[in-house]
Amino acid sequence: MKLTVVGCSGSFPSAESACSSYLVEADGFRLLLDMGNGALGELQRHIGLYDLDAIFLSHLHADHCIDMCGYFVARYYRHEGGRCDALPVYGPEGTEHRLTTAYADTPSPTSMSEVFDFRTLKPGTFDIGPFSVRAERVAHPVEAYGIRLEHEGRTLAYSGDTGVCEPLHELADGADLFLCEASFTYGKEDIPDLHLNGREAGAHAERAGAGRLVLTHVPPWTDADRNLADARAVYRGPAELAVSGAEYDI
Repeated sequence: MKLTVVGCSGSFPSAESACSSYLVEADGFRLLLDMGNGALGELQRHIGLYDLDAIFLSHLHADHCIDMCGYFVARYYRHEGGRCDALPVYGPEGTEHRLTTAYADTPSPTSMSEVFDFRTLKPGTFDIGPFSVRAERVAHPVEAYGIRLEHEGRTLAYSGDTGVCEPLHELADGADLFLCEASFTYGKEDIPDLHLNGREAGAHAERAGAGRLVLTHVPPWTDADRNLADARAVYRGPAELAVSGAEYDI
């Protein structure tokens, strides 16, 4: 598997990065995890506009899904080659309605489904292309999912947005790379079932025995270096901050 960080800023784009979006490739199949603010433009630095094979939306907060509205325009109104076929989009219940409402002026109430094949996420295991997938509900104010991807004996786990919870440990168990949010600052913010701080992300990675920790979804107002130091204080493996454009072979 190859992971490319398309965007990694939390809550809103920073001067250096779009919001959450991660491209995962294997056997020529291209799966995008989330498409937050600014991600559609950044994605085109890495692949063609119509080269995706599926999209996974961890939850329906704008910093994880709002650029789907722009992608609808690109797929629905494509001048050369005609309208695109429906692309599989895995998301929480109500994804089509949420995106249609956000766009606000689609030609019809079902226009989104003409170019997106919406598939409702539930906890469990299934396949997306060559990937064996496990999705689990995580601790966030809205319906939100973390995901575990396996391919040819290698594993990537992505937290989505979450507070401390047991399903996150299960998704990260033994993962070769754990892409984990670290929005809060240890000792500063303490709001359960919302986000992790760097120390909590590191503790999850340590307990899960993850091979590598990449911290992501750090908002522009949070000290990312402090979060990384807090994670390294409790996690003995290699840990780093996600950076837009970074690539990992898993």
